[in-house]
Amino acid sequence: MAALRIGTSSWKFDSWEGILYEPGSPRSYLEQYAEAFDTVEIDQWFWSLFESPQPRLPDPATAAEYARSVPEGFRFTVKVPNSITLTHHYQRDKSRPLHPNPHFLSRELFAEFLRRVEPLHDRIGALILQFEYLNRQKMSGLPEFLERLEGFVSPAPCPLPLAVESRNPNYLKGEYFRFLDRHALAPCFLQGYYMPQVDPAVALWEAERGQTESPGGLAILRLHGPDREGMDRTSGKRWDRILAPKDEEIDRIVDLVGRLLGRKIDVYLNVNNHYEGCAPLTIEKIRAALGRR
Repeated sequence: MAALRIGTSSWKFDSWEGILYEPGSPRSYLEQYAEAFDTVEIDQWFWSLFESPQPRLPDPATAAEYARSVPEGFRFTVKVPNSITLTHHYQRDKSRPLHPNPHFLSRELFAEFLRRVEPLHDRIGALILQFEYLNRQKMSGLPEFLERLEGFVSPAPCPLPLAVESRNPNYLKGEYFRFLDRHALAPCFLQGYYMPQVDPAVALWEAERGQTESPGGLAILRLHGPDREGMDRTSGKRWDRILAPKDEEIDRIVDLVGRLLGRKIDVYLNVNNHYEGCAPLTIEKIRAALGRR
């Protein structure tokens, strides 16, 4: 039977006290969080590429602490460090020449990352390779992207489930999804920012899956709002109330999730505060919508 896990993008928010956390409790937020949800996304290790020679990678002691804080059945989805997924360094001044990232899709760096999070391995449901929008200066197109990605995943299989999130809407076509299926990679669909609604992309992936002989699989849906900076201003970065209701969209997402589960596809549904203003309250709405079905 396919499984659905619903959780949030990170758990480290003081403004969830009174909603999810007991004010003044000596227990960690993560320990309290794991009593309400069975999954969460770790994004803190994503930010790893800076001007220093070596990328910043996780501390194994932190990974061990997280593993101790949750029950055996709990699962993390973990964003792989952007020192592995960025083709070039971030830069605010777009007129400056691009600064290539020498670690892009480095198998050696990925192996070191896996070693550092080893205490968490039996609690990881999936690792997410999140790629930014790749313009023609950074990547010539989908064929080159898939060629580079194949060189990363082909030499040896990853010991943990691996998902790919592309933020190039024009990459989300049959060729892309067939590549993922061929290499046992899960699709990660982003709802929000400048990306289109996830429904057509998921439907295309389902159609490609329908042509294979292997049922089941894994899909990750990440719910982000279309305007992160605007939500930051509106909320004052206090995430304790719904600010931008998306009830009709949530109903469509729930229908989509039900369809995937019916095809024996496991689903992780990760909700960000920027989606509506308070991820735990959004999850209450999602659970209510699921209950109505």
